[in-house]
Amino acid sequence: MAGVRLTFVLLIAFLAISIASAGYQKKGGSVSADEGPINNHTHVCHPARFAELGLNMADFLYCDKSLPFEVRAKDLVDRMTLSEKVQQMGNKATGAPRIGLLKYEWWSEALHGISNVGPGTFFDDTVLGATSFPTIILSAASFNQSLWKSIGQAVSTEGRAMYNMGRAGLTFWSPTINVARDPRWGRITETPGEDPYVVGAYATSYVRGLQDVEGIESTRDLNSRPLKVSSCCKHYAAYDVDNWQGADRYHFDAKVTEQDMLETFLRPFEMCVKDGDVSSVMCSYNRVNGIPTCADTNLLKNTIRGDWNLHGYIVADCDSIEVMVDDHKFLNDTKEDAVARVLKAGLDLDCGDYYTKALGNSVNQGKVKEADIDKSLKYLYVVLMRLGFFDGSAYFETLGKKDVCSDEHLELAAEAAREGIVLLKNENNALPLKASEIKKLAIVGPHANATSAMIGNYAGIPCRYVSPINGFTKFGEVIYERGCDGVACKNQSLILPAIEAAKNADATILFVGLDLSVEAESLDRNDLLLPGYQTQLINKVAESSQGPLVLVIMSAGGIDITFAKNNPKIQAILWAGYPGEEGGRAITDVVFGNYNPGGRLPITWYEANYVSKLPLTSMPLRPVDSLGYPGRTYKFFNGSTVYPFGYGLSYTNFTYKLTFPARPLQVKLNKFQHCHNLNYKDNTNTQTCPSVVIDDLKCGYQFGFEILVQNVGNKDGSEVVLVYSKPPEGIVGTHSRQLIGFQRVFVKSGGIQTVKFAFDACKSLNIIDGSGYNLLPSGGHKIIIGDDEISFPIEVGYSR
Repeated sequence: MAGVRLTFVLLIAFLAISIASAGYQKKGGSVSADEGPINNHTHVCHPARFAELGLNMADFLYCDKSLPFEVRAKDLVDRMTLSEKVQQMGNKATGAPRIGLLKYEWWSEALHGISNVGPGTFFDDTVLGATSFPTIILSAASFNQSLWKSIGQAVSTEGRAMYNMGRAGLTFWSPTINVARDPRWGRITETPGEDPYVVGAYATSYVRGLQDVEGIESTRDLNSRPLKVSSCCKHYAAYDVDNWQGADRYHFDAKVTEQDMLETFLRPFEMCVKDGDVSSVMCSYNRVNGIPTCADTNLLKNTIRGDWNLHGYIVADCDSIEVMVDDHKFLNDTKEDAVARVLKAGLDLDCGDYYTKALGNSVNQGKVKEADIDKSLKYLYVVLMRLGFFDGSAYFETLGKKDVCSDEHLELAAEAAREGIVLLKNENNALPLKASEIKKLAIVGPHANATSAMIGNYAGIPCRYVSPINGFTKFGEVIYERGCDGVACKNQSLILPAIEAAKNADATILFVGLDLSVEAESLDRNDLLLPGYQTQLINKVAESSQGPLVLVIMSAGGIDITFAKNNPKIQAILWAGYPGEEGGRAITDVVFGNYNPGGRLPITWYEANYVSKLPLTSMPLRPVDSLGYPGRTYKFFNGSTVYPFGYGLSYTNFTYKLTFPARPLQVKLNKFQHCHNLNYKDNTNTQTCPSVVIDDLKCGYQFGFEILVQNVGNKDGSEVVLVYSKPPEGIVGTHSRQLIGFQRVFVKSGGIQTVKFAFDACKSLNIIDGSGYNLLPSGGHKIIIGDDEISFPIEVGYSR
């Protein structure tokens, strides 16, 4: 989160939902168009502004466009008094009229659309709402990196347009890129799933969509690269416990091994910084191995700023310094001790008021240098200069009301939902339904008329809602019955009318699942079951249904629906995540075959007894044999599942053929490169040179191959090609396999597409050992395509 404590977030969410439900759905349309910006939201270095302040802009070098941003930022900071400096270090930067500096609100959100969580953005009669895309877990299920970037581009266009109209900032604290380690975590809806590579790839694509100015994606000096908006990858690091059985994020100490930290928790953030060139990273509330993340010099200054070379600033999750003092009681620090500690650790900006209230005293008490404040302010103002806050931006000055809730963006929101929807079951090709055979539809269940539930959290106000009922009415007469008194489904009184509806319909679409009352920020789950009487509703409606019954599940985390999977009366099951404002349209398109589903599950759906085997608060990914804890995620869990990671069906069938296999990799070592031993299981044939530390190698050892994907069915469709690597046999403690690449490819019925993959062995065949070394093992690695449709070896060898 970029969140203050829960009460503020819930208040904002309640207001957003209330406004949208009361007004927008009735209007049933998008915001009306306008030719461009409707007010003159100015920039800092405008001569008229300075004149109004009695200043001459020419006297201020920070407004000299001919100078580098770093020089200009230094000039600006050097002009400030200590008192003025500290007032710029919180999210509500006050500005300094004495030297011509405007105030600025740093906190805006854009997780899956422009949100009104955070004071930097708001909606009113001028801008009624913004496009609300599916929540991240569903968009991730598309496994489509170009889609993720397109969503980022649409969101940043709307954000920039709203900035021009004075209703948004330029710094958006999104996306959330924590790995979904445990199915009970309440914030899975915000994440791209359980695989660190997928999470990092999503982060890279979405951040590029938000930030990149077309044609200037790279410059020689990345600190001068123009930004469309500024993005922030959060919550760093090892944050995935919100509020579970007495453990909450404000007190939790995540005990994490170096192996898990490097392999799982840090990898998405490294990709976000190195590959996405994100301009901000947010540290989290929790401690990691005893140290609050925002006070950890190794995590912030040494890793983000040093090893990864961040071009931007580091911000605290809101009130994190206060949490450090009042909840963690870290080292019994005073406010002045705490602000000095986090500033020296590398924290540049405080979402909150601890910096603004205590930093001045901390300097005066000799706890921290004023020069440390100067350094952070320079990072902050270079980002704002890259955004055009000081000079304006000719690239985006024409964006305005017409660019918010545009038809193009609404269609993209629908397409994102279509691409993410996962077909879990389709007995006897029950789907797609034939519209010519359906005259009367029963649309039943607690989500049958879903609106606000479809947009999840951090959603703002949508342009409109297309509920499931709205989507299905165009295909025939609809009989609607709730079946439950909401998602909680606390009594059975509404089940009978749902049964009667199913008896009198040609087909029944049953909508069930979860919502933010079950899984949300500050609300982790205790079980993996449907709430209340939803299971009874499903079974009784299925038993009575006269025509095909399609079960549609809205959720973020997995649910044990083994009973439905095994029930022959339930012919088809779809998982629709939380599909955004156009969700009803997307689901209808899939059910009636206007779109062939191709989504894949980005998380494992465990059986219900999984949660009785280990607590949410146990952080290891690998099994803990001494405690009887199983492993986590597809990489380390070897038990039975409801549905595995990467699962998803289609209305057609695809075959794969390997046409260009990878060749062996032979690495010649010089005298400075040494072999590194590995821990092998007994009776394993070991290698003469078991591995080499990757930092000692000059990486770039490439391998690649081509796959022919043929659509052998009678419907056009998209196939997600998943590529895994498996390390050589016998190495202790390695993953069973790891995803190293994926592509989504559209293939017409009877057609063939060639899919090419290229990999760097140091990133795709590596392992992290128990000591925290990143190694490239020698021996026979295995490449696996999909669910073992194709597999082949790739040999890595070392020689002198």
